[in-house]
Amino acid sequence: MNMSSTPVIAIHGGAGTVQASALDAAAAAGYHDALQGIVRAAQTLLHEGASALDAVCLAVALLEDCPLFNAGHGAVFTADATHELDAAVMDGADLSAGAVAGVSRLRNPVRAARAVRDDGQHVLMAGAGAEAFALARGAEAVDPSYFSTAFRREQLERARSAQRVVLDHDGAPLNEDRKLGTVGAVALDVHGHLAAATSTGGMTNKRVGRIGDSPLIGAGTYADDRGAAVSCTGTGEAFIRLAAAYDVSARMRYAGAGLAEAAETVVRQSLTGLGGSGGLIALDATGRLSMPFNTEGMYRAHARGSEPPQSAIHR
Repeated sequence: MNMSSTPVIAIHGGAGTVQASALDAAAAAGYHDALQGIVRAAQTLLHEGASALDAVCLAVALLEDCPLFNAGHGAVFTADATHELDAAVMDGADLSAGAVAGVSRLRNPVRAARAVRDDGQHVLMAGAGAEAFALARGAEAVDPSYFSTAFRREQLERARSAQRVVLDHDGAPLNEDRKLGTVGAVALDVHGHLAAATSTGGMTNKRVGRIGDSPLIGAGTYADDRGAAVSCTGTGEAFIRLAAAYDVSARMRYAGAGLAEAAETVVRQSLTGLGGSGGLIALDATGRLSMPFNTEGMYRAHARGSEPPQSAIHR
């Protein structure tokens, strides 16, 4: 086994208006504990020699299981008070990828996306067909009510009253109605390979059938050992129009930009130029990490080698 690379894992739990004044100490501690615990689990896996793809899939599955974030259990509601979940994975070693969109009864959409990637025939599957495919390959089925929480129901009612579609972390008590809710992970393994994974419950009160950037390879998720592994969170339509995740990697490969320069340009210039909000996490094959955002905060954490996990919400 080539042990030349120091493994790195980074995750995000959404960006948005996460004002420090609105986040009390207990609530902040809960987010930090969750983020660091998830990073620690993926970090352990990487130290055991697992692939970057295995690590990001584990991290995102754990984020999906945590009701603090808008993916899996705790996903936001559509305008019809239903749930539509999207996820994607990509392996930077060979550019293999898999994604699912609009699923509503798979406990961990990221595991379904991994199954699509592992099968290799398709890249993106949606709706009932994606669910049937994943279930036939051992995915765990749940009743759609599994994804619901009382807080998300209240969030939907606030959005309906305001007659608007809301991005996840924005409004009381943690400005949650203005959080751009997606979760994601990027990793570098001991073999020097990169991977990325992203999962989301979408936007509160969105139209049924709307699909954002998360399951679209190159928009919200991308990984290429020659460039970067990227997972995005924010105004999905803007990320789609920019092919934002791919753009970070392409700026590195074709324009010679460094990771930080490429990521910052996409988030602070390209994205804002379209009126888009959000951020991304990006990692290259040398272990450099960049986590820019143009909002007040972004839930994020990372660990390098055997160092203790570090987490942050604000700048």
